[in-house]
Amino acid sequence: MESMADFEDEINASLKSFKSGDIVRGTIISVEEEEVLVDLNSFNQGVIMPDEYSDDPDFHAMDGLRTGDPVKAVVIDEDDGNGRVLLSRREAVREDAWDELHEAFLNHEMFAIKVRAAVNGGAITYLKGIRAFIPASQLALEYVEDTEEYVGKTLHVVVTECDKNRDKLIISAKEVEKEIALREHENRVNALQKGYVTEGEVVRIEPYGCFVEFGDGLTGLVHISEISNKFLKSPKEVVKYGDKVTVKILSIEDGKIRLSMKQALDEPSPELDDAAESDPLEYHDEDDNDSPLAGLFAGISLE
Repeated sequence: MESMADFEDEINASLKSFKSGDIVRGTIISVEEEEVLVDLNSFNQGVIMPDEYSDDPDFHAMDGLRTGDPVKAVVIDEDDGNGRVLLSRREAVREDAWDELHEAFLNHEMFAIKVRAAVNGGAITYLKGIRAFIPASQLALEYVEDTEEYVGKTLHVVVTECDKNRDKLIISAKEVEKEIALREHENRVNALQKGYVTEGEVVRIEPYGCFVEFGDGLTGLVHISEISNKFLKSPKEVVKYGDKVTVKILSIEDGKIRLSMKQALDEPSPELDDAAESDPLEYHDEDDNDSPLAGLFAGISLE
């Protein structure tokens, strides 16, 4: 049985007063599009009106809130005119959201978002209920001229600027794509075998040698001493930009590929092992641990 002290605590709690700016916690007892009622463990019931649900214009109370859910809110007015405490879920959510977004910024956390609208110079979406801007230069690896094409698309993004005081949240899909491209490049390099002979194209010439692109975007250096069996003062004595050449892989170290043209002459190409034969760019589903996205970030949140 409850003691008198218990009864006194319940009575005191039920008689508690509220003032504007108070942060309160309660339980949702009714959800409608027109209003959400909240039990504040008091004689006074709380009410949240539609404008105070969320900053996200696409938020719908019937979809995002449930009877029995706990809710945190800020008191707007102690009396809405009907004896209820007027509350704002939006304000409380904003406070928590900015803290979470700041942590996500520091931890380079990735989110999956849907682009909501195209605006001047970029696009907008909402992340944890906060309006976020994606500059046109950050929608993809290449600059996007027509941002309208991205409306409705789902992108993986990271937070690149988070300023609560200025109400400024900038996110980038380009940063994620750069991480993925780097990982895919590493996979392609790791699939190479020393001694493998292949064909490529001269894409750059320097006094110390030439760079040859081969495979799927891989580039290696042919040192001037490995271009020909004869002494050369300049690589240009033998090669020019755009030449198709045969090269042999001498070594792969720290992501740098050393090639030889002279050792590739009359050299048969060794058989590739299974790892080299597989396509390092083969697409995998997001749920597949081999996906280019897998392991890039500490966590992925779907917004």
